[in-house]
Amino acid sequence: MKRKPIVALIYDFDGTLSPGNMQEFGFIQAVGKTPREFWTMSDGLAAGQDASNVLSYMKMMRDEATRNGIHLRREDFRRFGKDIELFDGVREWFSLVNEYGKSRGVRIEHYINSSGLKEIIEGSPIASEFKHIFACSYIYNEEGEAVWPGIAVDYTAKTQFIFKISKGIFSAHDNKRVNDSVAEDKKRIPYPQMIYFGDGETDIPCMKIVSMFGGHSVAVYDPKNQKKKAFARKLLKQGRVGFAVPADYRKESLTFEVVCAVIDKIKADHDLRHLL
Repeated sequence: MKRKPIVALIYDFDGTLSPGNMQEFGFIQAVGKTPREFWTMSDGLAAGQDASNVLSYMKMMRDEATRNGIHLRREDFRRFGKDIELFDGVREWFSLVNEYGKSRGVRIEHYINSSGLKEIIEGSPIASEFKHIFACSYIYNEEGEAVWPGIAVDYTAKTQFIFKISKGIFSAHDNKRVNDSVAEDKKRIPYPQMIYFGDGETDIPCMKIVSMFGGHSVAVYDPKNQKKKAFARKLLKQGRVGFAVPADYRKESLTFEVVCAVIDKIKADHDLRHLL
């Protein structure tokens, strides 16, 4: 019996599924800062030390929590995740796409590829929808307290996770199998069966790689943010993405229409290849 093709929908999180940075929906307020104050401090640390913005925000979170007597255990991060704001239709999106995929004879899988915190995403209302979450995370001591960055996901790490998804590798630390040579038809999810959603600078390499290898990249933007809209349009004009759509995930949205059309194309291409 012929296996159903797997279609992977891969999402950035902040600015793609949520209108803000995930730290802004509880954590930053808990340490007595405004979002502007926190990110100014974090960006200033990175610039002053010529350091990674990702590692700098992870250090800043830990420093500010310690200064304010806040524990940072996995369950604490997850508690901050429960109030994350999501774009219109996100909660219903996954079942909509899954059902459409099923009706077309494909299997849908959803993944996160984010520079945000895995532990916070795991506390969000949509955490259970994802096959795997690739994101930043901490190392924890014997008391369960976050003590050091364990994984820092910048734009380079994001591209590595695209390769891992293709080969069916769900370990962040595995850097051996990801470099093994695997024929395209032997990959769990070939690149033409990927749809990548992103909104920012750190997504550009992933968008380019997915598109370059025959997959489909979608730039999404907050319809209330003209700067984000202009950025998405620029990516479309430059050929880095195939589509630029508002971050609206409802059934009547352009986003759903585009994804359904792409799923139809993936299924048709798959069937055609298997006729030969």
